[in-house]
This record gives sequence, structure tokens and C-alpha cells, in this order.
Amino acid sequence: MSSITTAIILAAGMGSRMKSRYPKAMQRLGNRPMIGHLLETAQHSVDQIIVVVGPGMEELTHYVQPHQTIIQAERLGTGHAAKIGVSSLTEGKAVILYADNPLLTEDTMQRLLEAHTHDNKLSLLGMRPHNPGYYGRIIVDQKGMVERIVEYKDATEAEKQTTLCNAGMMCADVSDLKRWLAEITPNNAQNEYYLTDIVALAAREGHVTCVEGGEEELAGINSRAELAQAEARLQDRLRFRAMEQGVTLIDPASTFLSIDTKLAPDVIIEPHVFIGPGVTLEEGCLIRAFSHLEGCHVKANAVIGPYARLRPGTLCHEETHVGNFVELKNTTLGAGSKVNHLSYLGDSEVGTHSNIGAGSISCNYDGVFKHKTMIGDDCFIGSNSVMVAPVKIEDEAMTAAGSIITHDVPAGALAFGRARQANKLEQGRALQAALRKKKERG
Repeated sequence: MSSITTAIILAAGMGSRMKSRYPKAMQRLGNRPMIGHLLETAQHSVDQIIVVVGPGMEELTHYVQPHQTIIQAERLGTGHAAKIGVSSLTEGKAVILYADNPLLTEDTMQRLLEAHTHDNKLSLLGMRPHNPGYYGRIIVDQKGMVERIVEYKDATEAEKQTTLCNAGMMCADVSDLKRWLAEITPNNAQNEYYLTDIVALAAREGHVTCVEGGEEELAGINSRAELAQAEARLQDRLRFRAMEQGVTLIDPASTFLSIDTKLAPDVIIEPHVFIGPGVTLEEGCLIRAFSHLEGCHVKANAVIGPYARLRPGTLCHEETHVGNFVELKNTTLGAGSKVNHLSYLGDSEVGTHSNIGAGSISCNYDGVFKHKTMIGDDCFIGSNSVMVAPVKIEDEAMTAAGSIITHDVPAGALAFGRARQANKLEQGRALQAALRKKKERG
């Protein structure tokens, strides 16, 4: 028997219940298309992956590269899709997977593969969901061996009382799969070729083994509501893993993580924090409440938030502080530097131990091009400074509060970029009186 194992992922469905123009496999889960989860899991257990897609699914085809794709031109059922998927194979065994079962774990997939032996012609996954609903039922004999699977729409009332439900995925030799798939017919309520019909064919030739898994990883996703349920399960999984690795989540239920979030021990995350894709948090950093992070790297012992937003391309070095209502985009903040209040820095580089005063912004976009703001070490940027890029503020320089900085500031200099204040005596009182009279006249 060849040792080559191929995963065939069935991903041609549009998912009409999703009411989306995107393929069901591209719906996002944990800030990643759901098929991405299955690809990552399968890559640890099989030698190669083939994805069966539908016509016009160029985005999906591009996403799954470099894995091979085969187009199911006519959607004639899961049996038809599986037949197309194995058509190019000549040896080894194949495991049939579904793109809308993205939470399948590596451990369960490995158990499915190991259950297929010389004595077991076919292994399949089953579960006992809290509400069996419309799942196909796995029918077993008195010895507990699988006889067949009956789809809900074709099941009798007695068969619908069965609690063991089909999770869809199965494993067999390629030669057997090809032979069984050639024999099935669309004689059913849906007039489709059911992949599940091969189970009865396999049972006539030998043993069929059911490997049971939990609903939390095997439940399919066919609607927005089920997608939300899967997201909740995935978030529970990610939060538990983070805490097992030494991360403190003050309120786990209000913390949103992405599948690729990298968290070091002794990170502390306060309630209501959203972490999007591409975030790395190093040891000892504190993410305070109501902050939003994506595409950023926060180094050790930094403090972010509350109410801070870090956008892609941002790097906060050790012991930096990013405070209330501060937004950083494509910005490097040097070690020990602080941006504490109501500021925006985009396309900027800040050196070490510099302080950015409240309400300061870098004007990085001229309507066509982006420009850089460079701030050196030990600088003090006065409150409400506007730095019009491209501009460079050198080491130990200061800007006066309320300045508009349009030219480079030399090292150690103090830059004033504001109009001279003029006080007009008694004019304030007179203006207020005139305004009140105007209001009284209506």
C-alpha cells in the first residue's frame, strides 16, 4: 500500500444561506477565510492537498495556492465533487474534507487517518450534537459497525431518532473511492450524487469505522448564525490557549483574538480589546481596555491604551506608552517614548525617550503621496503641534504648543510655528454683550 496521503477539500459550494456573493469557503473566521484553517490543519497530516472549487471562484483559487485546484463545473452533489477530486490520483489513500468544517483539529484528523487500516475499508467522522437537526444519521448494526448513512430528507422517522450524526469527512484507499464513487446514483430527494452513499458500498466489502469527535469542532457552517457560533467556539479555543501560555485575560469573553495572534507570557489584556490579524505582543506588555490592534508589533513592557488604535506597520519598542484616543499607522515608536493623548502619527519614525504632546498630528498625506515625519531622540513635541511631512525634527529639539511645523528643526532647537498672540483690551466683553443682545432680539 502506498504511503501517499491526499486531502480532497470540497469547496465548490456558494452557500446560498449565507446570502453572499463570496464562496462559503471564503467567509472569515478568526480573521482568516474559513478554508485557511482547514488547509493549515491538513498540511500537518497529509502529503498533498487538492481543493475542488466551483466555476468563477478565482479569489478562492488564488487563496489556496500553491495547492492544486480542480473545477466542479456542475454542482451535482458531494459525491460528484469527490469523484472529480480523486480523478487525478492513482495511488495511496485520500481523506475527504469539507471547507465548511474549519474547526477540525489535527488530533481528530489524525485519528480518522489512523482508523483506516487494512481491516477497515473506510473510516468516517461522526458526532452526537446537542440538536441533531438536519444532519445525516449514521446507522450501525447490533455490533456497532457502520452499515450506511441516511440523509435527513431521506430518513424514516425511526432513523431520525438516531443520535450519531455524520460529520461528512472520511478516509479510504484511492482505488476503493474511485470504484465506489463510480457506482453511486442520484436516486434521492435532492437528485444529487451523495458522497454518503459510498458508506453502504464499503460496508458490504468490509468494516466501516466511525471515529467520534465533538460538536465544537465538527459542526458544519451553512449560515451566518452558524458562522457566528463557530467564531465563538474558535475564540474560546484561542483564549484558552493564550491563558495556557501565560497570558492574563482580565475578561476573556470580551477579548477578540485572531488565529495568527502571537502572545508572549505575562502579557496582560484588559476587557474589550480587539486584536486583528498580524499582531505580536511581547513579554510583559499591557493592552488596556477598548483598544484596537492590527498588523502591529508591541515589544516588552509597553503600555497601549485605553482607547488606543494601532494600525498596520506600527512598531512600539520597549516601554513605550500609547494612551487615550491615540492612533498610530505605519509608525515606529522608539524605546521609552510616549504618545499619551488624542494624537495621530502616520508614516512616522520617533526615536527613544521622546514625548508627543496631546493633540499632535503628523500630516502624512497630500492627497496623492504619503510622506514621512522623522522625530529624533529625547524630543518634546508641544501639545497641538501639526507636523507637515516631509519634515525632520532632530535629537533634543522642541516644538512650542500649537505650532505648525513645515520645516526641519535642528538638534536642540525650539521651533515656534504659530501666529503672534494679540490682546485687544475690552473687545471680548463688548463682543459678548453684542451677541447677547442679538440673541434677545431673536
